[in-house]
Amino acid sequence: MSDNPEGLAQPYKIASIQRTKPPRGGKGANWYRYKIVQGTNVIRGYRRGNLKAVTQAVEDIVAQLNQRRDGKRGRVQLVTAQKSKKR
Repeated sequence: MSDNPEGLAQPYKIASIQRTKPPRGGKGANWYRYKIVQGTNVIRGYRRGNLKAVTQAVEDIVAQLNQRRDGKRGRVQLVTAQKSKKR
């Protein structure tokens, strides 16, 4: 048995970014829908803006997801010293 369920060992990556109509309740133009995948896991979302800005925003989301997945590196575990009892 593996410690990680299938697919979780893989990093998140952008599967697609496509121009679309506004989502329900969305106003204005220039909407894109994106799909982020990690193995069999799929994250779908909408973002408004030009393609360059949306792509950058989705790349940032993917980077943050991968950082969270990998855990925070470089942290030091602090151990507090026991207080001495004064008599």
